[in-house]
Amino acid sequence: MVREYPIGLLFSVTGSYGTVGASMLHGARLACGQINADPEFGVRLSPIEHNPGSDLNAYAPAVETMISSGVRNVIGCYTSSSRKEVIPVFEKRDALLWYPTHYEGFESSSNVIYTGAAPNHHMLPLVDYFTRHIGHRVFCIGSNYIWAWESNRILREELAQRHGTVVGERYLPVGETDVDCIVEAIFAAEPDIIFNSLIGESAYAFFRAFRAACRSRGIDQAQRYPIASCNLSEPELDSIGPDAVDGHLSSSVYFASIDTIANREFVSRYNTAFPGNHGPSAEAEAAYVATILLAQSLRAAGTDTMNDVKTCAANQRLRAPQGEVVIDPETFHTYLTPRIGRSRADRHFDIVYDAGKPVAPDPYLINSTSILEASPLRPSFRIVS
Repeated sequence: MVREYPIGLLFSVTGSYGTVGASMLHGARLACGQINADPEFGVRLSPIEHNPGSDLNAYAPAVETMISSGVRNVIGCYTSSSRKEVIPVFEKRDALLWYPTHYEGFESSSNVIYTGAAPNHHMLPLVDYFTRHIGHRVFCIGSNYIWAWESNRILREELAQRHGTVVGERYLPVGETDVDCIVEAIFAAEPDIIFNSLIGESAYAFFRAFRAACRSRGIDQAQRYPIASCNLSEPELDSIGPDAVDGHLSSSVYFASIDTIANREFVSRYNTAFPGNHGPSAEAEAAYVATILLAQSLRAAGTDTMNDVKTCAANQRLRAPQGEVVIDPETFHTYLTPRIGRSRADRHFDIVYDAGKPVAPDPYLINSTSILEASPLRPSFRIVS
């Protein structure tokens, strides 16, 4: 017997970070189609979609609407501010949020399953990489909300362990594209590397403006002032534009260029389903993974009530496009494989470092240390030729 369950898909496909939101929605839709096409799976998903339009005030009402219509499990949110906006609704209404993107960590809610990267998956490997290979003087730029604040706090603490320095720190409102003051501040500070936690249109405007400012000064930006991010993916490279797209570092658990049979099949299915969208992103893959893990949990539970689904979600595993993914029953975050990529002019990434295996989630950085080899939970990176 096939059981049918309504699920919510809560992604901003318009507004300042609509490029990322659309990619996430595509990943979730692809998974729904895959599940529903398999009568042997035993579960059918009926997605109910809401687009908050990158408006923070629209998220909680959307969740209330979905839950009132019978939804008990929602896959969604991109920004941490939107996640924190809706968690009280999930807690009040006894429903479950599947949060499918990287985040800054230091959070645990009994009503959330976190299928994206925790800070030990993206922040710590990135700091390890650039302090070894680039330098120790960092200029931080970010959107003025919790993702950037917490990411920069973690970075400062990690740098201190390596005798590094934050030589400047600037924030912009989400969606702000006037970046000239930041560009001039960077030139004045002369950092070794720029750590970027701007999101959406703010980030794209900065990449373009900084590349143009360096070019006008005869500076090779990618070599002299490399930019490193934990939130830069393939669809966003297209939004940056061809004049400023190459040479940027991104720390992630997924890149479309991963050369495995499973990922090649995933990319092919994605491109067939959504032609002209420049391929999947880490966020699309995370939403795809979250949807399938939810479907597996629904099948095991035989119901969509929160406690039963969450109990069955513990230890769920999936051979995902990025590799093996497992839900940790202690933290309800996921084991993921850290990677670092460098963007190319063709809007893809060369993978320059790969952990080689899934790493246990450590959202509070309790078991992780600033020295890469010091903890068994921290990967020994291998160079990818």
